[in-house]
Amino acid sequence: MNGNDRHGTGASGRRGLGGFADGIGYCFKGLGWIVRHPKWWLFGLIPALIALVLYVVALIWLGTHAGDIAAWATPFADDWGWRDTFRVLAGIVVFVAGLGLAVLTFTAVTLVIGEPFYEKLSEKVEEDLGGLPDGPDQPFWRSFFRSIRDSVITLGYVLMFTIPLFVLGFVPVIGQTVVPVLGAMVSGFFLTVELTALAMERRGLARKERFALLRSNKAVSLGFGVPIFLAFLVPLVSVALMPAAVAGAAMLVRLHLARPTP
Repeated sequence: MNGNDRHGTGASGRRGLGGFADGIGYCFKGLGWIVRHPKWWLFGLIPALIALVLYVVALIWLGTHAGDIAAWATPFADDWGWRDTFRVLAGIVVFVAGLGLAVLTFTAVTLVIGEPFYEKLSEKVEEDLGGLPDGPDQPFWRSFFRSIRDSVITLGYVLMFTIPLFVLGFVPVIGQTVVPVLGAMVSGFFLTVELTALAMERRGLARKERFALLRSNKAVSLGFGVPIFLAFLVPLVSVALMPAAVAGAAMLVRLHLARPTP
C-alpha cells in the first residue's frame, strides 16, 4: 500500500457481529503496535497526562464546592425541614454529573491538547503500514481550531443522546438494563468519531463525510469504540491506553474504512 490510497466506501466490510468483532480486533492491533513501539507510547502519554492533571484539579474543585452549587441551584428548598439532606443529595448528583461529563469529554480535550503529538503518532503508524496517503497539507493553527470546533459539535451530539438516557436511567428495570447498554453504544460510537478524525482528515474528509462513513460502518465503529469507552471508565486507564487508541484508529481507517480505490 503506498501514498496514493483514496477514500473507499468500506462497503466490503462485515456487518453485525462480524463487523463488531473486526472493530475489537483493531483495538488489539493498536495495543500491539504500541507494545512494539514503547517510545511512541511514552510520547503519546504527554498530552493525556496534561489533560488528567487538569481534570483532577477541576473535579477536586467540584467536589469541594458541590454543596455550594447545590444550595445556589435550589433556593426553593430554603424553608424545607430536610433542606440539608436534600442538598447533600443534590451535591452528590452534581458531582456525579461532573464526573460523567469528564468521562465523555476527556478524549476530546486530550485530542485537542495533543493534536501535534497524536498527529505524529498517527502518521508513524501509517508510515509503518506503507506510507502516508495523499491529502491536503494544512497549517497547524487551522487543524487546531478545526479540532476544537469539531469536538464541540461532537459533544453536542453526545449530549443530545446522553441527556435523555440519563433521565431514562431513573426508570425501574429499563434504567438498569437497557439504558447502560445504549449509553455505552452512543459513547463508543462518538469516541470512534473523535479518534478516527486525524486519519480521516489526512485523506481530506470533512466532518460530515467522516460521520457518514462511520454510520455506514456502524458495527465496526461500535466494535472499536465501545471496548475503549468501557476501558476508559477505569481510572488512569484512559491515560495509558490513549496512544494505543490513536494507533488503532489509524489502522481502522487505513485498513478498513478507507481502502485504496483500484
